[in-house]
Amino acid sequence: MQEAWDKYDQLIAGLRELQSVVIAFSGGVDSTFLLQAAVTALGRENVLAVTADSETYPEREREAAIELARELGAKHVVLQTSELNIPGYAENPVNRCYFCKNELFSHLIPIAHQRGLNCVVFGAIADDLGDYRPGLQAAKERGVLAPLQDVMLYKREIRYLSKELGLATWDKPSLACLSSRIPYGELITQSKLSMVDQAEFFLSQLGFRQVRVRHHNDTARIEVPRQDIVDVAGVADLIATKLVQIGYRYVTLDLVGYRTGSLNEALAAHPSAQSS
Repeated sequence: MQEAWDKYDQLIAGLRELQSVVIAFSGGVDSTFLLQAAVTALGRENVLAVTADSETYPEREREAAIELARELGAKHVVLQTSELNIPGYAENPVNRCYFCKNELFSHLIPIAHQRGLNCVVFGAIADDLGDYRPGLQAAKERGVLAPLQDVMLYKREIRYLSKELGLATWDKPSLACLSSRIPYGELITQSKLSMVDQAEFFLSQLGFRQVRVRHHNDTARIEVPRQDIVDVAGVADLIATKLVQIGYRYVTLDLVGYRTGSLNEALAAHPSAQSS
């Protein structure tokens, strides 16, 4: 994939022009790849990775991010935040991600200024241009940059390059905050986020790596890749028992299978989403 390597070279060149950066670092595939590129381009002293730790971010992911930053030799801080305290966030409007990213950037920009680092960057990628991503608007308004998107790197290319560069995250399942499991307009609460987290962790312990548990009031709608559907059905009784213990009344399996942002499918006729 020579084209992917060409884009990587462009990425390194673009980062060098920035001279120093603060990176919004979740420990996922994209932000880890961006952190590796930044350390390569700028050196450890000119890069700071910041992880926002909140109720929407599983504790196991925070620990994984700490370890990844250590492995990459990057300076790293964990910032305590609370999305549920952001006015308007818990009501779960269709532009919920705008509130979250805007709040995150409002913390990262002062950190950059305090540390004498030139700018804030985050791991948006070319794929995000084809979906509803209100967080991109928050980045634009705040002057936060998306170096991976600027060179049009796609997820498949980032996974390929990550593997070639020896990054452990090359095949890590896609991440998204736990709030993304709750349909727009339904109130987000700590209890619901905890139920989703527990349910997804249980499924991961059974060996299902890419999984979403969409929270529909008292119903859990499980999404896994199509090739895993039969395997999930094979342990249906075990899964149903556990998820009922967690607090769900009904447990369903989505036969369409896992897809990124499936709750965005309901936005097709929503005026605010159409205009964004």
